[in-house]
Amino acid sequence: MATDAVPKMTVAQYLAFERAEPVRHEFFMGEVFAMSGASVAHNRIMVNFVNQLSSALGTGPCEVLGPEMRLRVSETGLYTYPDLLVACAPLEFDDTLRDTLLNPRVIFEILSPSTESYDRGTKFAHYRSLPSLQEYVLVSQDQPLIERCIRLPQGTWELREFRGLETQFELTAVPFQAPLSLLYHRVEFPPLGLRLIDRETDPR
Repeated sequence: MATDAVPKMTVAQYLAFERAEPVRHEFFMGEVFAMSGASVAHNRIMVNFVNQLSSALGTGPCEVLGPEMRLRVSETGLYTYPDLLVACAPLEFDDTLRDTLLNPRVIFEILSPSTESYDRGTKFAHYRSLPSLQEYVLVSQDQPLIERCIRLPQGTWELREFRGLETQFELTAVPFQAPLSLLYHRVEFPPLGLRLIDRETDPR
């Protein structure tokens, strides 16, 4: 999330502002935050996931929705744009314009140095309050690593790692399996030394 905020708005003011703006913004407790652009690796990973998920879900009741789909976390009041969503019929929306989803089943966030801490911490805390959410997926872009958090019946979350291009990634909330080699198709990873430097210089 970017740190530049405009003066506080009501929800109605934010939605009117957002629907007229070409740049996406998050909204929380009256504050509006511009969202930054994405790297080539980020975009390639997102396209790969869309292609593989769309093929797997086919014409069934669930579908993949891209980063232009705004999400409202009703319990906390956060409005945000996950990198990808899987939602299943019947889709529920905030109002008749149907541009703000309420009931995702799976949320994907592609990690970057500037967002990783937020995606793992505060943002995941918001997402956990969504009753419909069954899985939360964090996708690294500097190495072939996907972390999947599953909501257990007692309300806790279980983490599983999928590491290495030969590993098969899978979801349980919807029927989906794909090797990381396809999900990271065309993605070029930095040398290990550069990954460690990036993490040390950007503590977020």
